[in-house]
Amino acid sequence: MDPNNRYSQAGVDLDAANRIVDVLKPLVRKTYTPGVMTDIGSFGGLFSLSSQRYENPVLVSATDGVGTKLKVALLAGKHDTIGIDLVAMVLNDIVVLGAKPLFFLDYLAIEKLEVDQAAEIIGGIAEGCRQAQAALLGGETAEMPGLYRKGEYDLAGFGVGIVEKDGIIDGSTIRVGDRIIGVASSGLHSNGYSLVRKVFFEEQGLKPDSRVDGLDCTLGEELLKPTKIYAEMVRWLVRDRTVSGMAHITGGGLVDNIPRILPHRCRAEIAPGSWPVPPIFNILQDKGGITTEEMRRTFNMGLGLVLVVPAKEAEETLDRIHGGGEEAWLIGEIKQAEEGQEEVVFAGE
Repeated sequence: MDPNNRYSQAGVDLDAANRIVDVLKPLVRKTYTPGVMTDIGSFGGLFSLSSQRYENPVLVSATDGVGTKLKVALLAGKHDTIGIDLVAMVLNDIVVLGAKPLFFLDYLAIEKLEVDQAAEIIGGIAEGCRQAQAALLGGETAEMPGLYRKGEYDLAGFGVGIVEKDGIIDGSTIRVGDRIIGVASSGLHSNGYSLVRKVFFEEQGLKPDSRVDGLDCTLGEELLKPTKIYAEMVRWLVRDRTVSGMAHITGGGLVDNIPRILPHRCRAEIAPGSWPVPPIFNILQDKGGITTEEMRRTFNMGLGLVLVVPAKEAEETLDRIHGGGEEAWLIGEIKQAEEGQEEVVFAGE
């Protein structure tokens, strides 16, 4: 038996973990909402529903990660926004069902715990929760030497929201003639980054600090723009207006995500050119020689959220979205689908 063997010599620093908790306490507490019953450090997070005034409440849950966008953060040495991406990927899935986010939990697995880096990552998670008005109720930071390569880490997130049963928005009320509204993304968001890295870093030999014609910032700054969180916009939109369906445009793009809310015998007819596609998508397609079909199925093409509303509500809904500071466009219409017809078609193609 070696009396000098210590956990720290195996690569795990418990003192660093405790220091991170101390650094993060004020950031996490800023996300707390009236339902939070426990402080950071508890074995589990307690959240009371008594502060939520619902007659027939339904809880909505979701989980997700950030994918290989993490690799870009590592290459750029920038970790303060990747946590916003994590929150967005989870809570945007919750809000499109008409739900209000209640709380969020994170899991950070890392090769070696560096206090400053971990504080940046989790600080970004706290900022995402603040934007969504959801409590960062708990989390886990696991130091795993030998499992991850030097400097690497991974993130996972878990969220819970609440909605009145009769207020659930699942697309079941979508009808032929409804209009489709696309809400702007902040860029690539958090999908397709394996292809993004292949094109820009492997094939083109570019670096995060490279300047690319057509971009007003470095490539790394463009690729690390955090995913937009739509919770606040959806909160006031569903309260005051009729929304028949909402789709979070993530992996699969418009082609695979819109069908998830379409009733039988309905198809979405999208008008290409009805919204401005941000330059990063055209640059990526050009440099990678990627087909338009592949682009549409891999990336959001500048639309992070899609709404389906009755035709009579379309213009007023657009006005309200614009009044809230978001960009949005009327991009299509719900049409009758014939047997075997594709659920998303692009008009004129």
